[in-house]
Amino acid sequence: MMRLVFILDPLESLKTYKDTSIAIMRAAARRGHDLLVAGQGDLILRHDKVRLIARPFRFTEGTDWYTLGEAQESAPEDFDAVLMRKDPPFDNEFLYSTYLLELAVEQGARVLNNPFSVRDWNEKLAIARFPQFAPEFLVTRDQDLIRAFLAGHGDIVVKPLDGMGGSSVFRLTQTDPNIGVILETITDFGKRTVMAQRYLPAITAGDKRIIVINGEPIPYALARIPKAGETRGNLAAGGTGVARPLTARDREIAETVGKVLKAKGLFLVGLDVIGEHLTEINVTSPTGMVEISAQTDCNPAEMFMDALAQSANR
Repeated sequence: MMRLVFILDPLESLKTYKDTSIAIMRAAARRGHDLLVAGQGDLILRHDKVRLIARPFRFTEGTDWYTLGEAQESAPEDFDAVLMRKDPPFDNEFLYSTYLLELAVEQGARVLNNPFSVRDWNEKLAIARFPQFAPEFLVTRDQDLIRAFLAGHGDIVVKPLDGMGGSSVFRLTQTDPNIGVILETITDFGKRTVMAQRYLPAITAGDKRIIVINGEPIPYALARIPKAGETRGNLAAGGTGVARPLTARDREIAETVGKVLKAKGLFLVGLDVIGEHLTEINVTSPTGMVEISAQTDCNPAEMFMDALAQSANR
């Protein structure tokens, strides 16, 4: 039996019917593991020792779907694993959490994902580590350079480096009457660095989320199909999730990237693939498990727990 603590957003804010963290917790509970929960603010440093104020958690039936025990302060290394599942944005508070969790790792804790790698792998910029799979892209805050990139490709998307759920993602063509205001807004008049990518028409068939667990992709991707009139496939932006078996190209990307992820301690990762191209590497709190489980014979949360148990025994 393992003792697991999950660092989460407030429980009342979670969508229990689709939340990946809850799916993992249910899989852990079915195996009889002890579960505790904490918020980002419950991670503290007492002089040189990291501590975590966590509360025992149990699932219940009915509207009140959980109960919590009394808060207890513990050393993170006293748990079999600390699972950092706080959603982005990756702001200063998130940054500070990675510093504290990195100290916890040095003091003997097992933290998933590795906090140093989470801090080091910006979810947009990480594709630069795998240029063979990425579409043409440009990272800059210079509006003239973005205009030149647009002129070269004719159709692009621009997005902030710290966004999530498709927020502030714009598609631009050379005939768009709002190019100026969009670039002024997204770069904050040249003060904020952004990414421009060549537009991929394959988005109409879905922005595929490929879940990689301890370096190995699960056999299905969740293709997030944009709603009518929309460029973004993100579920948070109204996209529809459809589970599909991995293609040969999907598997090539996931297995190649997965080897590096595993070496970096990135245990649970969501790759975003449009057509033949890798567009993002999500290392904070990737989702999609519930939708895949509901539509296939594959249960990603159980696969996660299998991998966690196997890695703990090595």
